[in-house]
Amino acid sequence: MRILRTLFLLELGAWIGAMTAAAFVKRAVPSRGDEESDEVGLVAIFDGIDLKSQAKAFRGGSALAWFGGIDVDLREAELAPDASLRLHALFGGIAVKVPPGWNVEKDLKALMGGVDARGLENDPDAPTLKIEGMAVFGGIAVGAKAAAEPEGAPAPASG
Repeated sequence: MRILRTLFLLELGAWIGAMTAAAFVKRAVPSRGDEESDEVGLVAIFDGIDLKSQAKAFRGGSALAWFGGIDVDLREAELAPDASLRLHALFGGIAVKVPPGWNVEKDLKALMGGVDARGLENDPDAPTLKIEGMAVFGGIAVGAKAAAEPEGAPAPASG
């Protein structure tokens, strides 16, 4: 019984430590960037961010979701050459929507979490966005919706 109590207190201490660190980082590292920004630094800790970019030359930036969520819609943005995004999800999630005509080079990893990148072009003449990141106990999703697919439409049945 003593071992179980010790393990419980150790786990509880780890959770309290992680949440305290997240609260400190939330105060120390504010988000920067808005719909018109060519470069963003998004930080969602214990909350969420919904950004619909209309940048004229989107260069990229970074996103950190720690016990929170970030939704980045780049379908109305114009991409600058050598654009890149760094994504990090820790007990949170990040979703990035790109237009169907963009190439996306991805280097995404997961540890006890998940990553999903689909519906991305492979046209050498199309603008290219480089995405790298890590999901730890969280998730990262990157994708392009077909032009004819309306918002909120259910995915076609497979099988």
